[in-house]
Amino acid sequence: MLQKKVCMLGAFAVGKTSLVSRFVHSLFSDRYLTTVGVKVDKKQIVADGRNLTLLLWDIPGEDNLQEVRRSYLTGMHGYLLVSDITRPATIETGLELHRRAQGVVGEVPCVFLLNKCDLRPAEKSAAVLDHLVLPMRSFATSAREGTQVEAAFEYLARQR
Repeated sequence: MLQKKVCMLGAFAVGKTSLVSRFVHSLFSDRYLTTVGVKVDKKQIVADGRNLTLLLWDIPGEDNLQEVRRSYLTGMHGYLLVSDITRPATIETGLELHRRAQGVVGEVPCVFLLNKCDLRPAEKSAAVLDHLVLPMRSFATSAREGTQVEAAFEYLARQR
């Protein structure tokens, strides 16, 4: 079975851990838990008729990629870049993390997630995505409601 390492990148408290929990366990918790170190989960899926195991590396929220974090990126297939629609500054932080990640690993598949879309009307989430000029595929997600979570992870899994 083919394995793909997928990293979760984004600022603090954007919902990276909640997205992984929703995808892997179909669970959501309102409790905020700071990720310390790296937490690895895995999920088996079928993408394009192939059995895949996704190794999901939930990396602590960062405002910049420190040297110690760079080692987490080695060998990854791709990454989900997560921002919080209720905190616009996390979009800029995410895009900076994207530039820094590319400097470490080069061009690998990336998906941009505008998370917590359940906290804004759907048309406002769509409007934010429409106004962003992104060099990658994007999804408006909600870990709480499960909106677009499966679609985002599966899209990334099908790349390359």
